[in-house]
Order: sequence, then C-alpha cells, then structure tokens
Amino acid sequence: MQRRPLLLAGSAALLAAPAFVRAQALEKPKTTIAVGGKNLLYYLPLTIAERRGYFTAEGLELSIVDFAGGARALQAVVGGSADVVSGAFEHTVNMQHKGQRMRAFVLQGRAPQIVLGINPKTMPGYKTVADLKGKKIGVSAPGSSTNVMVNFILAKAGLKPSDVSIIGVGTAQGAAAAMRSGQIDALSNLDPVITLLQRSGDLKVVADTRVVAEADKIFGGPMPAACMYAPQSFIDKNPLTVQAITNAIVRANKWIQAAGPGDIINAVPESFLLGDRAVYIDAFLAAKGALSPDGMIPEKGADTAWRALASIDPEIAKAKLDLAAVYTNDFVKKANAKYPKG
Repeated sequence: MQRRPLLLAGSAALLAAPAFVRAQALEKPKTTIAVGGKNLLYYLPLTIAERRGYFTAEGLELSIVDFAGGARALQAVVGGSADVVSGAFEHTVNMQHKGQRMRAFVLQGRAPQIVLGINPKTMPGYKTVADLKGKKIGVSAPGSSTNVMVNFILAKAGLKPSDVSIIGVGTAQGAAAAMRSGQIDALSNLDPVITLLQRSGDLKVVADTRVVAEADKIFGGPMPAACMYAPQSFIDKNPLTVQAITNAIVRANKWIQAAGPGDIINAVPESFLLGDRAVYIDAFLAAKGALSPDGMIPEKGADTAWRALASIDPEIAKAKLDLAAVYTNDFVKKANAKYPKG
C-alpha cells in the first residue's frame, strides 16, 4: 500500500522531466534582448513570440529591453548590458567593418518596411529627392536603419548626409507630433506611425520598402531587415540558447503569416495601437508581406546590405569583408525542421 504514492510521485516527476531537462540544457536561459522600437511592426515576430509564450516554451526567461532606435540597442550589447539584439541586419556588416564580429541567426523581416515621406505642409512644392537639400529629416534615432535608408536614398539623388539635418524623433507619437507640428520636413520611419500619418494626410510617401518588390528595386537585391543577431562569441558559447530563441521566432513568423488582423490586434499590447485599432490593422496589412515567412536569411542579403552601406561610406566600400560571417541559417533550418507548421 505504501508503494502506490511513491509510484505516482515518480510518474509525476518523469512527466515533468522533459521541460526541466530542456530548461537546464540551455546555457543562458536568462538572456537579455535589446530592441530599438518594440512597438513597430518591424519587430512584430519578437512581440508575438513573447506574448504567445514561445520563448517560455523553449525554456527561456527573457528580459526584453526597449530603446529609442536600433543603434542604441546595438550599443547595449556592445556595452555588455544585453546579450542579443533584435535589430536591423545591416548592423552586422557595419560592425564587422569596425572589427567586432556580430552574426544574424534568424530573420524577422525580409524587407526593411521603412518609408520615407515628406511633410506636405512644409514642402508643398516637393518634386524630387533633391528638394530635401537643407531640410530637416526625422529618423527613429541617428545611426539607426531609418537613418541609413535616408542616406542611401540621398546618395542616389547626388546628395550627401551633410546636406540635410537628421533629427531623432523615436517611433511612436513623438514622431507623429514632430511631423504634424512642422518641426521636420520629412520622415523616415515605420508602421504604425507611417500609416497613422498617411491616413491623416500629414505624410506623402517618397519611398516605400514595405513592398518587397520596391525594396528590392531600391536596394538592388534582397535587403534583410529585422533579425536577431549577437556577438559571435555569444553564439559560440550558447548554441542551445541561440537555437531556443530561433525556434521561438520561427514559430512566431509562421503564426503571423496565418493570422488575420483581429488575431494580431488581440495579441499585441494595447499601447502598440497608438489609440486607433483601424490604423494598426491597415499598418499590419501593409507590412505583412515584408515579414519573413520562415526566418531564412537570403544568401544575397549580406551583399545587398554591404552595397547599401558602401554607397554612403567610402571606408566600407574599400573594406574587404567576410560577408559569409555576418549571418547563418544553421539554427533556422533546425527550427523549421522542428516546427514545420509553426
């Protein structure tokens, strides 16, 4: 009679063991991720993976720290206060040029989703990008991908970064307020802010990389966007942790592709909606095609990112970089094998 409770207790322990073993197997389950503008649809897979419990299911106890832009999120990892960046792919190329090995290991966006638009109030006579000379252009944060895209488009029009004034305005209501009050003449930013300003007539689109075909045309090839990247040393020391993060993001990517607008509205925090659900739905529908369906980083993506950076930085143009070292699909392939349907 005494043995039955023991057997039951033992069975319960065995049932609990897989989750316990999985959590114990991770080298660094308490990992910190830095992101620049978590409310953006650009980083929607990160939010979905968090809100739907995919990180927890992989044995992770993540701390996600939000910054005003991708450049500041990167600084957090370089400074040692975060382990992984949820940020723009091109930073991996730029950091290799600076002598710091960073590697992307799962994709969230296959096109930048960045929109450059002019302020119809302060620039009613706008005709071409050349008209931006001497103007104030708002970006999420100086040095971030929104800034890189401005520089790239200016360069194609024969202008230098110094020909304009770059102003950091964030990625939420502050960016909209700066545009509406006339503090800036143009804005390089992302959804939902872009859709919010379009609907109110406060922004006229000049370049739109929410459309994959247009992004490919602007950049001359596939331009990987939001991704998870980390120092190579972190990846080498924590491969199981990196795999767990990848698994969660791939599941989120696949869930998003199958989701409807209502599913997305219910999954994200209320604060992401900027007070207007209809705007967020429109923004999601505009951005959905630019989100990665499976986390795979395109083979030619690193070359496209390098060419974009080289067009605005002569030092990068001259540099001999190992572009194969700025990304890997090894973790993504395993994640897709484990979660073929998300």
